[in-house]
Amino acid sequence: MKNSLNKNDFYNFLSEAFPQVSNLFEIRDLSPGNVSLEMSIKHEHLRPGNTISGPTMFLLADVSFYLSILSKIGPESLAVTTNCSIDFLRKPSEKNLYSENRILKIGKSLCVGDVLIYSVDLKEPVAHASLTYSIPPKKSF
Repeated sequence: MKNSLNKNDFYNFLSEAFPQVSNLFEIRDLSPGNVSLEMSIKHEHLRPGNTISGPTMFLLADVSFYLSILSKIGPESLAVTTNCSIDFLRKPSEKNLYSENRILKIGKSLCVGDVLIYSVDLKEPVAHASLTYSIPPKKSF
């Protein structure tokens, strides 16, 4: 599966399909099977103790892995998360987060991979997520 979406294609897709979160992300790196995102962290993403909330880190992992899959299969709004497990490794700072992804296996109906999440000012990852996505069958007319 090969796809040739560029940054503008991804931004347009996100703003059309997911306008509620599209303004939170900037593409740091784009290559086949990997869309690394930087997430703008705002006050509403913090939890008590001045750390970034788990749901915020899940959002980054989910969106960046989703876009990585689309970099392989093309725009598909109905690809969905079927499983996600996150290990929170260390306390992130209040700064922006970024992701690094790996697609481990992509088949006709499932895609499995992982995402490392970093604070922009820390060298070690703050979280690791393992994800599985369901890919809808291609329609043939």
